[in-house]
Amino acid sequence: MLKTLPIGSDDFRKIRDNGSYYVDKTLMIKDFIEYHNEVALITRPRRFGKTLNMTMLREFFDITKDSKAIFEGLAVMDTEYAGQINSRPVIYFTLKDCSGSTSETLRFSFSNVMYSEYERYNEIFKGQANEQSGAYKSFKDLHAMLQNRNASWNHLTISLQVLERVVTEFFNMTPIVLIDEYDQPIISSHEYKYHREVKEYLAGFFSLGLKSQTDLHTALLTGIQRVAKESIFSKLNNIQVFTVLDEEYAPYFGLMTNETQTLLEYYGLELNEQVRAQYNGYLFGGIEIYNPWSILCYAKKKELNDYWINTSTNLLIRESLMKADNWFLEQFEELIINGTVKVDIMLEASFLELANRYTLWGLFVNSGYLTVVEKHSKRTMTVRIPNDEVKTEFQDLVASYTKLPNESLNVMLDALMEQDMDKFFKIYQELVLIYTSFFDAKENAYHMLFLGMAVSLGGMYKITSNMEAGHGRSDIVMESKKNIRPHMIIEFKQGEDVQKLKEEALQQIMEKKYYAGLTGKILCIGLAHDKKSCELVYEMIEND
Repeated sequence: MLKTLPIGSDDFRKIRDNGSYYVDKTLMIKDFIEYHNEVALITRPRRFGKTLNMTMLREFFDITKDSKAIFEGLAVMDTEYAGQINSRPVIYFTLKDCSGSTSETLRFSFSNVMYSEYERYNEIFKGQANEQSGAYKSFKDLHAMLQNRNASWNHLTISLQVLERVVTEFFNMTPIVLIDEYDQPIISSHEYKYHREVKEYLAGFFSLGLKSQTDLHTALLTGIQRVAKESIFSKLNNIQVFTVLDEEYAPYFGLMTNETQTLLEYYGLELNEQVRAQYNGYLFGGIEIYNPWSILCYAKKKELNDYWINTSTNLLIRESLMKADNWFLEQFEELIINGTVKVDIMLEASFLELANRYTLWGLFVNSGYLTVVEKHSKRTMTVRIPNDEVKTEFQDLVASYTKLPNESLNVMLDALMEQDMDKFFKIYQELVLIYTSFFDAKENAYHMLFLGMAVSLGGMYKITSNMEAGHGRSDIVMESKKNIRPHMIIEFKQGEDVQKLKEEALQQIMEKKYYAGLTGKILCIGLAHDKKSCELVYEMIEND
């Protein structure tokens, strides 16, 4: 009988106790010990195994547990560090559910998280702690407030520091602190516009608990992005950050090629070109990585679908794209056309607190929408859309940017592919009529409309925009990669006399020979716009 797939489960002990399929990442424990960073942060996209690895570390080190059985047969037990199993107190919590539309809601959810760990230690301390010590009294006072849900932000700010102190006193050794998805409350406070209310409290929580603490052995945090030093970590200068560019910890988040192949073969599947195109394409520290969530879902359902992109919102990226400057949008257009683009990126700061084009590219990389394929200098890098699954999301992003419904874009695209120009133009007219305000406001709106469709056509067409062709620069050229469909050239015009302008657009294609270099059938399209009016003319030609 095949092992169950741990889809939706990110608790290491449960996965091992249930006998579920587990890809052995336990050598991360060896690296964690050897690196011995005072405070480390690992940034990775969502659903790439952050929580599972953090619970693995918790189960290995936690002195209050007996974990030998669940680590039996795993790689770390063949290392010199096997004897460190269950040897040190661990403070663990995840902030992935710490969110809310108001600061009060966030405070309540943050209190719940801290209460769970306080309650766990309260049970451990029962009848054994020194009840007269100042550390224990502070712990009990805070535990009561957390239990009654009346802990203020000031109390939450010192909650980690107080817990570390009493744990150190009780065990006579400093604890390991593991904080999963540390940036979720920060993201939520920005999303709902109350970051200024909670910024200092969150900064105090991390700095008091993690900076040069005599009651801290070592700490590891995970999250999607690095928050700028001048804000949350303003007082925390001892943090070592490991991004997707670093070799350290690179093999432990996501699935490497051999791991992916072994998993798929176990479930009777093959790692073929279709699977590679759909789910591969990430580079972490120079290692080729597959999206683990999508691979697990594919192994279960045995269908090549878009799994990862449907797991959470991309609201921050959508909102950021709407505010992007023209230089970013020009590079974004190049990315969509070519699949890659050379840009300047900042990964060491968060777009949340330092909003510019450099941190926006960093947000795309940290969130898993892009991957770095070449580093030219400290900040100049070539990025690409990693795989076909993520390309689907880019089509949605462009639809969101243009405020056009993605479903209509898909139907319009299908009509264009079938050369059903009446159906194509009917949908196109409807979109222009409904969304005129956007088209009027955005200079490159028509380009973006077609480029949004172009994301999903990379396998069928080579698409160029504003590139030299013939005796000029064509707006959009779609060069068919197979002879079964015609090439397409689209020229836009804007002005009051749309009937005249559509003819001029088509004539420009012919006179400037934008089809030079293309052979076979070519569908030439002239499109003219004036606010809510648009007209189309087309002609199929053949070039030898």
